[in-house]
Amino acid sequence: MNKLILLIVCYLSPCLLLAQTPTDTANVKVDTTGQRDLIDIGSGILKLKKRPYNPDKKQIYFSILPISTSVPGGSAVLVTSTTAGFYLGNRKTTYLSSVTFAPYFNFKGRYGLPLHSSIWSPDNTYNVQGDTRFLVYPQYTWGLGGKRAEADKILVNFNYIRFYQSVLKRIKPYFYVGVGYNLDYYFSVNTNNSNPYTTLKDFTGYQYGTTEGNSFSSGLTLNAVYDTRQNSINPIPGIYASFIYRHNAGFMGSDNNAQSLYLDFRKYIALGKSGKKKNVLAMWSYYWTTISDGTPFLSLPGIGNDPYQRSGRGIEQNRYRGENLLYFEAEYRRDLTENGLFGFVIFTNFNSASEPNTHRFAYINPAAGGGLRIKFNKRSDTNVAIDYGFSKGYNGLIIGLGEAF
Repeated sequence: MNKLILLIVCYLSPCLLLAQTPTDTANVKVDTTGQRDLIDIGSGILKLKKRPYNPDKKQIYFSILPISTSVPGGSAVLVTSTTAGFYLGNRKTTYLSSVTFAPYFNFKGRYGLPLHSSIWSPDNTYNVQGDTRFLVYPQYTWGLGGKRAEADKILVNFNYIRFYQSVLKRIKPYFYVGVGYNLDYYFSVNTNNSNPYTTLKDFTGYQYGTTEGNSFSSGLTLNAVYDTRQNSINPIPGIYASFIYRHNAGFMGSDNNAQSLYLDFRKYIALGKSGKKKNVLAMWSYYWTTISDGTPFLSLPGIGNDPYQRSGRGIEQNRYRGENLLYFEAEYRRDLTENGLFGFVIFTNFNSASEPNTHRFAYINPAAGGGLRIKFNKRSDTNVAIDYGFSKGYNGLIIGLGEAF
């Protein structure tokens, strides 16, 4: 009970801070005078003529990382991660839009083509969010609950198509409401033949979407977002909260009728005196739950399976899965140099997956780590992030573009 109370307090802490007066980040002027990034260094080495910076002109700010290890599931990968940041309206009244494309191949039969986008119309009147993926994705699963032994894992092979799109309209400053459509299609699902369990159902005792073959989910979502961040790639002090209710329906082609709820809260707090050197405490928590039977096993709440697959640094993806999942993470972010070229982070996170029979949150699973930041593009404030995370029985290096949250 004490563990559960501690986890709930951690989860709710960013929510309690929503009561504070929000920072008017839409009108914060980001001063890059005297700042340095890898583009500056590359231009100097190659003696390239720099394009004059005009804050009133619409430009696209690209960041490209040829090699990365940020693909969920770990192991060596080859990936080209490209992030584009741009403003569709006056940057004093419009948030930074972003599109990320990161095709990858991990030399163990896993490859994917994921595309994420968040587009802000002029004056933030609309926000259009997209998540499209095609994956060939063999991965381990440990079944349901928060205390399955490492040796219990089995390999599950599957191909996956995801198509998520939502459109939100501003109702009042910072607050948006809208609807969306979500499609998940798992096909060619099978377990490794060397394991005594022939199907996921044998291994998990879970009846939905655990027989070999295909699993199809299709449904509408109701979305609400409260967002005072100017830049989602690297948030300055502000607040983010989202609510996603999903209803998979048979008349839309789903194998089962199923409902789920995803609540996400984030808070970014500036520490010390304001200045050019970043000094921020960031907190993130989410609660992800199924509120009816019928959710396929591979779509159940699992660590590292959040919408952007960024949770659980230091924990192997999918290590903990249940019909309900609680998560909390805190990260300290600090610039090392006055010009913003180098910085560092220290983070810790906790998660708890509900047990399959009692639905109780019986176990808390922690992880921790730290990382280096190198500014790639100061205009979009995009960093190369090099993180090392560890937990009981696992550790890993994560290299990618942008902050985890």
